[in-house]
Amino acid sequence: MTPYDAENIFAKILRGEIPCHRIFEDERTLAFMDIMPRSPGHCLAIPKGPARNLLDCDPEMLSHLITKVQRIAKAAKQALGADGVTLQQFSESAGGQEVFHLHFHILPRWEGMVLQRHPAPRAEMATLAEQAEKIRAALASL
Repeated sequence: MTPYDAENIFAKILRGEIPCHRIFEDERTLAFMDIMPRSPGHCLAIPKGPARNLLDCDPEMLSHLITKVQRIAKAAKQALGADGVTLQQFSESAGGQEVFHLHFHILPRWEGMVLQRHPAPRAEMATLAEQAEKIRAALASL
């Protein structure tokens, strides 16, 4: 398997080299808004440790991450009044992975809503900040 690349964009976000709208952080997980959202409130959850994807992730790291993904999905659904949530995770190029740091996409969804095509247009930073605040508030109430 290809080794982890510490220069990927999510590793740079973790090191603070690239800014993001953070919605959740603990010692092992970071969640933040996707800057090219396919739905309103589209966010990402990543482990803080090096993991290329689901296939090479330490099971304990993955277990911690998925419990946070569930909590963030509940908060995003509640915060934005969504009818449901789509989770996406891609592993390896053939599986659709483009950034080689394990990540889960959390996409709030509404009945009849079609996701933005990939790649989606860049969002307004003010919109992302507003959605991030709503999700953080919902997380605090869970």
